[in-house]
Amino acid sequence: MATAQHGPFNLNAVPSAAALRIAVVVSEWNAEITANLYEGAHAVLQQKGCSEIQRIDVPGSFELIYGCKVAMNAGFDAVIALGSVIRGETAHFDYVCEAVASGIKDLNLQGKFPVIFGVLTDNTLAQAQARSGGELGNKGAEAAVAAIKMATLAI
Repeated sequence: MATAQHGPFNLNAVPSAAALRIAVVVSEWNAEITANLYEGAHAVLQQKGCSEIQRIDVPGSFELIYGCKVAMNAGFDAVIALGSVIRGETAHFDYVCEAVASGIKDLNLQGKFPVIFGVLTDNTLAQAQARSGGELGNKGAEAAVAAIKMATLAI
């Protein structure tokens, strides 16, 4: 759901979150970025009347997987994983991004409820800033919209 290509989302088209309990697992690494992502997610969840928003902090993006698993066992209706991995000079970026994406995918396959991937994987700090409340929107807010839509998905 890239805002730059699709334009801003319409919150009026997003279902109510009044009956939902949503956990937001936030990486402490790149804290300036993840704080902005959390603020975006929290604002959307509040605007849509989410009955409970629980923030769970973890040290880094790799730890998001376990934090989300803990939230799964606490009976939330959806979990949002928020992190920021910025490319450095080593292959560490590739390993962390692959592991986190795969781990969150695996949690979704368990089928208990949706776990939303709100992890920025940027080449530069400027790119991360643009996607965490800058000119390209706030991916945390977009993750909150996805969480509400998936948690209220009716078949």
